[in-house]
Amino acid sequence: MTTAPLGLLLDIDGPIASPVTRSIVQPSIPGDLVRLVGGGVPIAFITGRSDTFVRKHVVKPLMAAGLSAALAGGGRMFVVCEKGAVWFTMGPEGPGEVEIDETVALPPEFVAGIRTLVHERFSHQMFFDETKRAMVSVEQLPALDAEVYRAAQSEYNEAAFEALVERGLGARYGDREVPNAAGDVPFRIDPTIIASDVESVTLDKDRGAERALSYFQELGDVPTVWRSVGDSRGDYKMADYLYEAGYDVAHVDVRPADGVLERPYRVIVEGDLVHDEAGAAFLRHWVDKLGLAAG
Repeated sequence: MTTAPLGLLLDIDGPIASPVTRSIVQPSIPGDLVRLVGGGVPIAFITGRSDTFVRKHVVKPLMAAGLSAALAGGGRMFVVCEKGAVWFTMGPEGPGEVEIDETVALPPEFVAGIRTLVHERFSHQMFFDETKRAMVSVEQLPALDAEVYRAAQSEYNEAAFEALVERGLGARYGDREVPNAAGDVPFRIDPTIIASDVESVTLDKDRGAERALSYFQELGDVPTVWRSVGDSRGDYKMADYLYEAGYDVAHVDVRPADGVLERPYRVIVEGDLVHDEAGAAFLRHWVDKLGLAAG
């Protein structure tokens, strides 16, 4: 199978899944992803989401759209979850075995403490994500007003930071750092528009990109041209890794209102479109450009 002159690293929340419904709602996205895979484009999802979420909300609709046949024909897809702590391959039968980097997981006692904190103080604004394997995440209740959530999120972030500090684990939140007894700061609080993650400082989208590229290289040649797509400042790190590795890369920012970052590579915005509408437009552009549109 001839590999198309393009590879894709995609965040999920924002460019693929709606940040409102947290599922794929743009009708063109599943089919266009399958067409791209079938056309030889290696695609990796690099997300902070859990493997459970990805299997249910991304893999399932892609399999329904014909992904199995595209992968059976030589297509390549890989999934990196929890920003590099968890990953799995994709084959014609679906997801492969989930692999976990246990070295970056938070202590079980801390996880239990945050679960109790959320249930006792924040259950009307957010829920504890029981599907995470390495990081600790809480997420906005879907029916909650965003402004109400942001106020509660700020309070939760402070409480989670204090919980890390009290246990002597070493923590970073914003511009504050409290090291552990060894002088290290191994964990951080990372808030997004709908969630807050407590995670290892070694986890980020560049780590996920490195893991995905390594997997694709094991399978054969990889394209020299890549695009990364995301809705947060941290998503630029996918393109940072590709650029530093010598690839021809551009990053697609589907939420430019946060401020487009200055980078040595090209940064693309899809006109006035944002989030998954921008993601759908981007995918359709490449389906058309590569001549993969359905007859």
